[in-house]
Amino acid sequence: MPVCYRIDRMESVILSLLLLPLLSSLVTLLFLRNRGNVAALLSVATAGGILVFSLYLIIATGKGMYAWEMSWLTLAGWELKLGFLIDGSARLLLFVVSFVGFLIHVFSLGYMHDDGAKARYFGGLSIFMFSMLGITLADNLIMIFVFWELVGFSSYLLIAHYFSTKEAAEASKKAFIVNRVGDFGFLIGIVLSYWTFQTVNIQELKALVDFDPNLISTTLCLALACGFIGKSAQFPLHVWLPDAMAGPTPVSALIHAATMVAAGIYLLFRIDFLFTGDALTLLAFLGAAMGLFAGFCALGQRDIKKILAYSTLSQLGYMAAAFGLGMPGIALFHLMTHAFFKALMFLGSGSVIHACHHEQDIFKYGGLREKMPITALTFLVGVLAISGVNFLSGYFSKDAILLGAYNENMIIFVLLYAGALLTSLYMFRLYFLTFEGQPRSNDSKNAHESSALMTVPLIVLAFLSIVGGYHSLYPTSISGVLLPDIERVAAMPNHLWMIVLGTSAWIVGSLTAKYLYGRGGKNEPLLTRFPTFYDLCKSKLFFDEIYGFYVSKIQDPFARFIEVMELLFISGLMVRGSAGISGLFALLGKACYVGKIHAYSFWFILGTIGFLAYAVGIFGD
Repeated sequence: MPVCYRIDRMESVILSLLLLPLLSSLVTLLFLRNRGNVAALLSVATAGGILVFSLYLIIATGKGMYAWEMSWLTLAGWELKLGFLIDGSARLLLFVVSFVGFLIHVFSLGYMHDDGAKARYFGGLSIFMFSMLGITLADNLIMIFVFWELVGFSSYLLIAHYFSTKEAAEASKKAFIVNRVGDFGFLIGIVLSYWTFQTVNIQELKALVDFDPNLISTTLCLALACGFIGKSAQFPLHVWLPDAMAGPTPVSALIHAATMVAAGIYLLFRIDFLFTGDALTLLAFLGAAMGLFAGFCALGQRDIKKILAYSTLSQLGYMAAAFGLGMPGIALFHLMTHAFFKALMFLGSGSVIHACHHEQDIFKYGGLREKMPITALTFLVGVLAISGVNFLSGYFSKDAILLGAYNENMIIFVLLYAGALLTSLYMFRLYFLTFEGQPRSNDSKNAHESSALMTVPLIVLAFLSIVGGYHSLYPTSISGVLLPDIERVAAMPNHLWMIVLGTSAWIVGSLTAKYLYGRGGKNEPLLTRFPTFYDLCKSKLFFDEIYGFYVSKIQDPFARFIEVMELLFISGLMVRGSAGISGLFALLGKACYVGKIHAYSFWFILGTIGFLAYAVGIFGD
């Protein structure tokens, strides 16, 4: 592949792009903690600068690849390098992170207008942007892991923005701890990679695997996939994402729809050459199962943001299934279109929540289409796109996954198709209960359209949700990485049949939602007509209860037992005990020094006799 030159300029642009948000967060922390408006403007200006630098890199690197590295740490002959790798996938994610991130920053100006901790919020956004850009540009697994952990840290800060509430405090801890479980497996995978290949550089790893494919193992790739399972909230580490909705709604749009959770898919794409067939098959089945399971969970939710959270879990399952079926480019394609319509719907929900005085129960909305026409129309575009309505962005990427599954694995296809039916059902349920019918509370009755700071990003994202699936509209520097898999899927048979099935999914789902929820109402029809089914959906298969039981009944008692053993044997007997015995001998020795010559003579004679007795005992024979 061609390599870009003008290295000095390119290095300066990359470092400026990466360090700009870090500098913004430091300035906010040190000087603007009590000046929220200034901190907000600085953060938005920084996001604008990130967008400009990103577009420059996307254009300047063209269709080629740019790589740069320098020595970071040398220890006993082992060298750790700091480097950047800009290729097609990096350019695509760079565009998503910078463009969607900028729109969310602008939206936040209106949403967080009256928030007293605005400076802390925007400082957290800047740290997050720094971390995501680091993941996007890193050229080796250790660098990715460093920024991976920084993303977890910044996510913890942003989810816990309303830390005075119990819900936000517990949700931030849950997200942080659950992600550490996945990251531990990821770290083991990095160690195994270095143990096997003697390098963690992505390009060097690919060259070694191309030379000898037998070097890869299912254990290695599954360990690395733990990072994806944690960050992208896939089974069995999916429980943190719905609770993370306790943070501000723009945070949900940025972290839990467009960028952070998508980092897991991006990681898989970066290292797809390391995966064995068995590992890919497992990921495909797990992803398809999550696509269906999360849809059932969404049907049992009343909180507008939690419905969107389970929708995110479902769509990430589709991406995992595409990757597992050997279509990483299609997974990346769906990542991009999903970023547009899911960020749109999260910000749309934020507009609704802001207008309804932070009420989040969809059964207390109703009639908002007349009160908030721009929000309603743009939100509807997002619903149509995620449902796979023909010729909108989701139609192209989601139906490509369904077509690939239909031709590769029928079981996975059935799971994904059922998930598509549910997606249409619960998303139109959300739309009808929120925007149609009559207002069902004073908050919805008195709602009004949001300011231009909030509606303009919605309009832009709605436009992208319409045209985002037409990959030919994008420069080849971005779309080129998608084309091989898109062309491979385009050559598969059964296109007409898939159009019929895909169209039937969103039509059946929307008509069912219209029948059940089109007239509004304060009660859940599923609870009245199918109480057992609704309770099962609402229970989320009791994953939280199972984990709660494990923590309280198994992990905590075992931890307390280990603590007692540590205090008794290690800190007590081995540390304090040995110190106590040494102290006792010291006291005995000290007692021998009394300052009297006849006492010293006595101890001298006694010692001499003892030594002679010992010598006779040994040599007497």
